[in-house]
Amino acid sequence: MANDLKDVEIEKAQFVFSVYDWEGSGQMDAMDLGNALRALNLNPTIELIGKMGGTQKRGEKKIKFEEFLPIFSQVKKEKEQGCFEDFLECLKLYDKNEDGTMLLAELTHSLTALGERLDDVELDNVMKDCMDPEDDDGNIPYAPFLQRLCDHKP
Repeated sequence: MANDLKDVEIEKAQFVFSVYDWEGSGQMDAMDLGNALRALNLNPTIELIGKMGGTQKRGEKKIKFEEFLPIFSQVKKEKEQGCFEDFLECLKLYDKNEDGTMLLAELTHSLTALGERLDDVELDNVMKDCMDPEDDDGNIPYAPFLQRLCDHKP
């Protein structure tokens, strides 16, 4: 299954894997699977990470590079990842003035109530790292927020 990867992709995967091989044992903790895939510019959902063998707790399972490579290949093929342009089109639905802004309250509600919901700590981190200050009407420019969010590495 990993045969469809280019040599450069395999090299990148090897490097990322080595970063998450904390002990130098040739294995990475399955809890780090999502972070490793995101470091390879993929955007897997929490559900997909679980299906691919990721765990919620450290120490439950280890993954060898030979197991990681087919996971990387499979997740790379997933179609439902979304991209900046897809997310931008969604946020435009909340742009009532058609001026590139939306209510901060609506964005906060969307992030905490829809899809893979963020908890309060995650929301605070996103707001701190990616958000411009809101204007007097409670609006924020959503394109810069989204760009920072898409470029953000955990």
